Amino acid sequence: MKLNTMRPNFGATKTRKRVGRGVGSGTGKTSGAGEKGQNARSGGGVHLWFEGGQTPLYRRLGKRGFSNARFKTEYAVLNLSDLNKFEEGTEVTPELLKEMGVLKNQLDGVKILGNGTLEKKLTVKANRFSQKAKEEIEKLGGKAEVI
Repeated sequence: MKLNTMRPNFGATKTRKRVGRGVGSGTGKTSGAGEKGQNARSGGGVHLWFEGGQTPLYRRLGKRGFSNARFKTEYAVLNLSDLNKFEEGTEVTPELLKEMGVLKNQLDGVKILGNGTLEKKLTVKANRFSQKAKEEIEKLGGKAEVI
């Protein structure tokens, strides 16, 4: 066996299909794409996952993964300026806030934020306090108690 006599096995290679070549080739005129329609157009055709308009598989299947959103704790927030409605020395609790109509619903607890200014000495009981709110309450001689 010599290199100049080597040939690929019979059927191992095929000649390339040359489309649109007229008589004898069998792929003249429309080049094997048929007549008209989406698939005959330049750039036409559908993507591989197209299912003829029926709801695609990726939309029929459910979503995967985990989200903790259903279980997160959501606090009813209140600013320091909202606490000025109470009289000096009052003990402010979530129940009192709801009773006075300051809070609509208590959710998973009450959080006091530091927006606005507090002008009275109060004892505030809440589930959470922002750092600034706690400092402002204690600066006036009040107490910030975590329930």
